[in-house]
Order: sequence, then structure tokens, then C-alpha cells
Amino acid sequence: MTSQVDQSQAVGGSDGEGQGAAPPPSTGRSRPAKPIRRLDRVIIRFAGDSGDGMQLTGDRFTSETASFGNDLSTLPNFPAEIRAPAGTLPGVSSFQLHFADHDILTPGDAPNVLVAMNPAALKANLPDLPRGAEIIVNTDEFTKRALAKVGYPADPLADGSLSAYHLHKVPLTTLTLEALKESGLARKDAERAKNMFALGLLSWMYHRPTHGTERFLRQKFAKKPDIAEANIRAFRAGWNFGETTESFAVSYEIPPARLPAGTYRNISGNLALSYGLIAAAKRSGLPLFLGSYPITPASDILHELSRHKNFGVRTFQAEDEIAGIGAALGAAFGGALGVTTTSGPGVALKSETVGLAVSLELPLLVVDIQRGGPSTGLPTKTEQADLLQAMFGRNGEAPVPIVAPATPADCFDAALEAARIAVAYRTPVMLLSDGYLANGSEPWRIPEVDELPDLRVEFASGPNHTLEDGSEVFWPYKRDPQTLARPWAVPGTPGLEHRIGGIEKQDGSGNISYDPANHDLMVRTRQAKIDGITVPELAVDDPSGAARVLVLGWGSTYGPITAAVRRVRADGGRVAQAHLRHLNPFPANLGAVLKAYDRVVVPEMNLGQLALLLRARYLVDAQSYNQVRGLPFKAAQLADVLFAAIGTLEENHG
Repeated sequence: MTSQVDQSQAVGGSDGEGQGAAPPPSTGRSRPAKPIRRLDRVIIRFAGDSGDGMQLTGDRFTSETASFGNDLSTLPNFPAEIRAPAGTLPGVSSFQLHFADHDILTPGDAPNVLVAMNPAALKANLPDLPRGAEIIVNTDEFTKRALAKVGYPADPLADGSLSAYHLHKVPLTTLTLEALKESGLARKDAERAKNMFALGLLSWMYHRPTHGTERFLRQKFAKKPDIAEANIRAFRAGWNFGETTESFAVSYEIPPARLPAGTYRNISGNLALSYGLIAAAKRSGLPLFLGSYPITPASDILHELSRHKNFGVRTFQAEDEIAGIGAALGAAFGGALGVTTTSGPGVALKSETVGLAVSLELPLLVVDIQRGGPSTGLPTKTEQADLLQAMFGRNGEAPVPIVAPATPADCFDAALEAARIAVAYRTPVMLLSDGYLANGSEPWRIPEVDELPDLRVEFASGPNHTLEDGSEVFWPYKRDPQTLARPWAVPGTPGLEHRIGGIEKQDGSGNISYDPANHDLMVRTRQAKIDGITVPELAVDDPSGAARVLVLGWGSTYGPITAAVRRVRADGGRVAQAHLRHLNPFPANLGAVLKAYDRVVVPEMNLGQLALLLRARYLVDAQSYNQVRGLPFKAAQLADVLFAAIGTLEENHG
């Protein structure tokens, strides 16, 4: 698999070969002797219309930052419309990148630098900026009409309202057109390259490598070399502008992070999940089959897996959600690692077939990349509101294991864990990622093959039961005494013919049964199988051993919670932290952990779904802190919540 991905080396934090900042892309020009200020971290946000290429700009800056060796975390944020209304607040697309010379966990609470391509981008993002932040604006777009469209009564670049910030007025469009005046491109096509000019300028400001971006542009526009060269020329012009203009007197240097030795690459959650599924198929010896219907933000998994036929991956873009999971379950019956991917609304449509998989007791991975709801809701925004749907969203008693990754890179390991449970216990498994993890990215150390779990599967090969008359037969529901899993019999294997379907089966023989006692036994057995799944005990981070407040999270809240805990501890507060990967079944020691603390705080991007389960299961007064804004928590707000919880306990108990 490693040959399929671009790799960058980060060994012990040293600058590997080719990892230093590239020289200026201009020919024969040395960098002017401008001061260089060393920083330990910076947060940059690119913002503009959906058509301004902000996601591409941010992605390229991120890739070069990863190759340089910084630790990083990203937050893409864009409208649901393919072409949102230009120049309007709802149409603003942004990409935030936090990179540092040390371990970081979130995309950052507030940008140090905002690149605003128009008035809408400035107005939409200005409330997030701290005093003293740098703002780089494309002055060419600050026309009377554009200002009026977003409700600016006067030009904010001239009325003094931005005096609290370091404002850089740059005519990005004009400078781009000037750089491309001899390219032969029409004005409209040339203007599109202004995002590359901005990327070149920021690359100069923060000493980012440039060779990778130029190589990327030539590959992306290989069939349109004139467009490729125009974008490269604009990119170089932006770098050179930073070198020569008086507007930027200082550039900044953020050294590489000290990461554990290994081979690294930047990876998004959906890409990591895709690679995890391929790795799981290889480690289990099963062909991988994906039956899926495109839906934001899960579609990238379908796109990625469709590229890997050489690994025995088969992808099927179905006509609807029901067909997608039906095909995946059929593939599982046929002996494949069956997977279906979707988001919240699609899970609702797939629920009947998930119930069928529970009844058939076949391995199936149901990947839910959660987004804002209900119904169509907020297709491009993140949320954690599908936990109760994953837990209970089927008719009858139909228990399903639930696994949730914590970070974009962790999606790789979560996919392997979900596959382990599915094939070992013969059950469908819900994997709950979300839009924040799916689209966000971070450095990922590529594991060695021998570090991956052994998921090999043994299929049924012959009779497994002896009748009273001494004859040997195959019983499809005769269970493994350790896992309670039934045999997995590949269709066409002589002597293993058996009945499948959604009607209740007789224990052991698998014959259709309407017997009340048998149904009670089967329901309890299926529940016992899920309850008996082996999962690691919950680890608690409590360095002082004297904390009275525990903050418990799940899924993508890991980064903001951990960053908040670090802030609290740095200020002398004592707080313990634990994070759940397995939400069904819960770790065996969860009840004891909860009862060991005076207060349990549960931050969730929903209205308290995990807290509801904890209260019901363990009778603890779990206190919710909830947000459903389509955006991840900020570390500062969670730190305030934890300080308040600690303070209340101290006031009440001394």
C-alpha cells in the first residue's frame, strides 16, 4: 500500500532530505534581507467565494507544510451548494490550517492570519479574529456593489474600523493579471489564478516549500499546459511580491515538529478510512466490496476505493442507499468484506437491511460520516447526532457494535477495529466518523505491515453437528462458545447449503421458527454476543491522581477536549480525561471510572446523546455540554466549562 501514497520523511524532528523551505521560485534572484521572525505555531484561514479556489489553496499549503515536517490540523468549511451565490455571506468558503513545531490537536480557535478575497469573506470571518491579527485583503473586490451586497455602509479598508488589526491591502486580481498578461489567456481565465498568487505570497511569508505545488499544478492541468504554466507563473509572482514589496517587512519561520521516527504523510479522515478498509481486507484475506450511494461527506471514500482495483477492491455505485447496503450484505454472504458508506439520512434508509444483517449474523461495515441534521440538514457541516440512531435505529431488538475514531489519522485504525469485530463476531458494525474528521487532515505515520492486526478468517468447510441418528450435518447457527459467532459458509461449498432470510431462525439448525421460547433465546443470544465483544478497558489520563472532575468524550471531540485539558492543567487546574472509542459495548471498566469522580462532564456536538446513555446505564449525574452549530468545539470554551466545574466543586466541598 505504501507505494500508492505520496510519502514524506519526518525522523525525530530533523529536517529530512528536501524538507527545508524551497528557494525563491524566481530565476536568479536571491531573497532580500528582510527580518525573519521565529514562531512556534500559526493559524491561517483562507476565505473567499466558492469559486475562488480556497479549498485547493488551503490543501496545497497544507501539503507543503506536511512535507516540511510541521505538525498540523485543518478545518475546511464550505457551503453545500456546488456554486454558492457569489459575493454573499452564505457563499463564503474557507480553509483553516494550524501548524506548529510541536504536537497540536485542533485547527485552532482563532486565526492569526486571514486571507480575504472579497468583502463577504472579510465580514464572515472578522468576528473570529483576535486583536493584532494580520488581514490580507484583495482590494480589487472591494467595490461599492460588493460592499453593499454584504451590508457594509462604508469601505472597511478606509474607515478605520480595522485599526485593531495589521491590514495588508493587496490588489490580488490586478497583480495576477499583470503577471499573466503575456500568457495568452482570456481575462476571465487569468483571474482564476489569483488564488495561486495568494498561495505564493503566503508560501513566502512562512517559508513553505514550493516544488511540490508546481509539480501538482503540472499534473493537475497536464492536458492544459497553458493553464498549468499560468497558475505556476501566478504562484511565483506571489512569492516574488512578498520578497520585494514594502507591505510585508517580516517573514516567519516555524521549525519542523519533533515527531516520532517514521515515514509520514498528510492524510484526511476519509482517505485514512479508505486505506484502513483496504488494509483490513488484506489482513483478513477477504476481497473488499463497497456498495454505496454518493452522499456528502462520505462520497470521497467511494471515489478513493474505486482507484484501488489492484488491491482486489470492488466498488458499486448503487442507484440508492437501500441498493448500496443490499449489495454489500450480499457480498458479505458471498465471503467478502462487505462495506457500505453514507451519512445520517442514508443510515435511516439502510436501517431495515442493517436489521437483516443482525438476523443473518453476517459481517458488514456500515460507515456513517455524520453531518448536521435532521433530514437534509447541513450537508457540509459536522455533527455527532447519529449516536442514538446507530444504537437503536432498527425495529426489534437488533444490537450493533459502534466504533468511533478520534482524529483524521485515527480513522485508519478505527476501520481495522471495526473490521476485527465484524469478522470475529459475525455482526454488522457501525463506524461513526463525521464531517470534521472526514475533511480535516493531520500528519499520519504510515505503519509497518507487521504492526497491523491479524484478521484472518476461517470459513466453514464441512459438517459441524451430529444428529441423534449419528449422521453429520451443517448447522448454520451453531455457535463458537467464546464469541457466540455462527459459522461463515461461502455459497457453493458442498454440503453447507442453508437457509437465509429475515424470519427468525431456530437456534442451531437455522430452520424457520415461530416458537416463542426460541425467539426469546435468539434475541438474548444476539445481545449476549454483542455484550461479550472484547474491547480494551477505558484509559484515564489523570496525572495528579487528585482530580475530582472527569471530562469524557467520544469521536471527533478528542482534539478540542485534549487541548482544553492542557490549558486547564497549565493554569493549575486538576482534571482527568477519558475518551471512548467503543460505544457499544462500552468498556467493562467504564462504570467504575465514572463513579471514581465527583463530576463527569460530557461535551458533545449534539443535545446530550452519550450523556443520556451514561445516565441510563450507570445512574451517574453526567453533565452535558452541547453544541450543534455545524462546527467543532473551541478549546477555550471547553476550558472555561472545565474551570467552572472545578470551581463549583471547590465552592461546595472546599
